[in-house]
Amino acid sequence: MTAAIELQPDPIPQRPQLRKTWRPARQIAVDLGTANTLILVKGEGVVLDEPSVVAVDAETGAILGVGLDAKRMLGRTPEGIRAVRPMKDGVIADFTIAEQMLRRFLRQVLDRHLVRVKPTILVCVPSTITEVERRAVRDSADAAGAKRLFMVSEPMAAAIGAGLPVDSPTGSMVVDVGGGTTDVAVIALSGIVCDASIRTAGDELDQAIVQFMRKTYNVLIGEPTAEQIKTQIGTALPLDKELSMAVKGRDLVSGLPRTVIVDSSGVRDALQESLQKIVNAVRRALEVTPPELASDILDHGIMLTGGGARIRRLGDLITYETGLPVRIDPDPLTCVVRGTGLILDDLERWKNVLSV
Repeated sequence: MTAAIELQPDPIPQRPQLRKTWRPARQIAVDLGTANTLILVKGEGVVLDEPSVVAVDAETGAILGVGLDAKRMLGRTPEGIRAVRPMKDGVIADFTIAEQMLRRFLRQVLDRHLVRVKPTILVCVPSTITEVERRAVRDSADAAGAKRLFMVSEPMAAAIGAGLPVDSPTGSMVVDVGGGTTDVAVIALSGIVCDASIRTAGDELDQAIVQFMRKTYNVLIGEPTAEQIKTQIGTALPLDKELSMAVKGRDLVSGLPRTVIVDSSGVRDALQESLQKIVNAVRRALEVTPPELASDILDHGIMLTGGGARIRRLGDLITYETGLPVRIDPDPLTCVVRGTGLILDDLERWKNVLSV
């Protein structure tokens, strides 16, 4: 019988304090993600990291809060207030709310600078984005005050942020597990040679945990609690010492609040189907990879990025299924936005990876 280790919930993150500076923000990179939006200013680094959530007055449509303030309202709002995610599966699902969210975030960043100019904005998008979805991103950035707009695919930005030699003839493979999509790409000579993108990622894993809690414990929990379970005790393969944590929710039989102890083995079973879809996407990309690039990947391995990379032993699962070594970026959550920062530092070098 394995011993259980009880974990305490993570504290609520505090919003970073922004200081006003004299330097105008001329070039800005935006990682407009399903779960979080990160904004980087050239020369300053990441200046904003907020959840992609908006609180809306249901009657008037007025924006009551964005980011962390709105995320705290998820599952807690009265009838007249909706806490919504305008991004779904990595792309804009609600254009009006997404535009206002982006406008608010950019204003937070630009208000730091006493000299204001219309910035050049670089936005990360999924590798399989459609033209309609691309137009929605373009219109949102224009409405938010962009002077010029460039786009870069998320796996390309992640590969650059992870330090992979994407502009060389050597093949590199990156698996970016985000909130709405998992993007798999084989990259060489500043181009994506082959890729696979599935709309299975962090959000689907959260929903799997919600269903697991309902079926196994007859307890209803919200998405924030499911995300907390995933990050604290979620695992792709068995652990030497299984973990456990106390979870609070509503009993579906009595309707009263209830606390149950959940262990990592049960959560692992709940995540298996979704994690297998991610592994299958990696397999599909490898099956169409040219032989020479496949040999490079065999030598250098797969780079795992995105928030999903924090799931314990996910890299080991991919190695078990494919036989390829897997490396995890030291800071997988910011890998994409760090890549956009490197692109902004040398637009001439990376012009081949950009689109408009």
